[in-house]
Amino acid sequence: MTPTAHPLTAPPLTASTPAAGRPTGLLRLATAGSVDDGKSTLVGRLLFDSKSVLRDQLAAVERVSLDQGMTRTDLALLTDGLRAEREQGITIDVAYRYFATPGRSFILADCPGHVQYTRNTVTGASTADLVVLLVDARHGVVEQTRRHLAVAALLRVPHVVVAVNKIDLVGYSAEVYARVAADVQAVAAGLGLPDARTLPTSALEGDNIVTRSARTPFYSGPALLELLEAVPVEPPEAGRPFRLPVQCAIRPQSAAPRGLEDFRGYAGQVASGAVAIGDEVVALPSGRATRVTGIHLDDRPLERAVTGQSVTLELADDIDLSRGDLLAAPDGAPAPTREIEASLAWLSDRPLRERDRVLVKHGTRTVHAVVTSIAGRLDLDGLALVDADGLALNDIGRAHLRLAEAIPAAPYERSRTDGAFLVIDAHDGWTLAAGMARAAESAPAPSGERA
Repeated sequence: MTPTAHPLTAPPLTASTPAAGRPTGLLRLATAGSVDDGKSTLVGRLLFDSKSVLRDQLAAVERVSLDQGMTRTDLALLTDGLRAEREQGITIDVAYRYFATPGRSFILADCPGHVQYTRNTVTGASTADLVVLLVDARHGVVEQTRRHLAVAALLRVPHVVVAVNKIDLVGYSAEVYARVAADVQAVAAGLGLPDARTLPTSALEGDNIVTRSARTPFYSGPALLELLEAVPVEPPEAGRPFRLPVQCAIRPQSAAPRGLEDFRGYAGQVASGAVAIGDEVVALPSGRATRVTGIHLDDRPLERAVTGQSVTLELADDIDLSRGDLLAAPDGAPAPTREIEASLAWLSDRPLRERDRVLVKHGTRTVHAVVTSIAGRLDLDGLALVDADGLALNDIGRAHLRLAEAIPAAPYERSRTDGAFLVIDAHDGWTLAAGMARAAESAPAPSGERA
């Protein structure tokens, strides 16, 4: 099977062009790359050179470095906090760090590079505004580089920066950098990331991490921190329709304070957009329309709630709502469906086969499903979907799911909120895959088959 366009992604993402000014606001970023590409060292260097390390933290890292016989401080230890990570010299779990510069605040997820822990990289990148992907200048683009770029494309991470690291170990060679950067661009373009930016770095020596390096005259672009401070980040609620997955219904209590005896509300976290008193909303999957009459944050009334706030909504009509339902803005509300064509990042040692029965968790709703077909898996060399009778650990592929109950899923390319879901083992509750809906359409069930 040779598709004419890349089978797993939406149309190419927008270019990551730094804004002219220095924007404020929070940037969520994740690091990715192969083992020993220097991710933890780069993060440690970024924290150290931006003066975001406390004195006692640095002293502890210096002591550990000396105990391990090193002649210089191992900045990777600022993020590799698990004992097993320090002993093996690899990152195992996602390490989150919080820091700020005069230009911006950051939440940084340092993700593992070993292929065994790709599932953790998917987790770290799933909420990122930007991914910093490291490539060892000596080795160039390898299979894990392709896999991580595919994950970034699949998750539609808005911005991708590729650091061609350890440039000092190739004598700061312009030719080596140009060759690796061209290979990166070719792979990124094939995956729907045609404007991924590249820059030469040495995390160990600090070249082009916080300040521009004189040792790379062939590179005239900004240092990594300059890029991170300048990249535009859209406010969470801007341009996105309101969505609130219902966590629970708050019903009247016999001991309620005077005036609240008839209170009935629906609690949840605003997943996208904003809602105000008087707004029309629709309950899904039932399709019932109503109006918001009250908003409460704890015991405090609000006129308006925005993305990220956990609130309780009062509605004008007494409709049947419970955990798993969705309150949404009427315009563009996703149509409930029992058929999902999905891209899957397979995260489990247990392989996926046709006719497997699983659980699908979409928002707060969990339903039974059956895998009716597997369209194929992504070949990381040819960057095309190839025939496959199943998906194994770390595979990225495509499958068709039939659900026992309808869920309001929309294509992920249109909405990360509406299109994302998890595939879960129905027997032990382990997460099997991160899923992205490609289409939500009705299809007749094959004879004798039900979800």
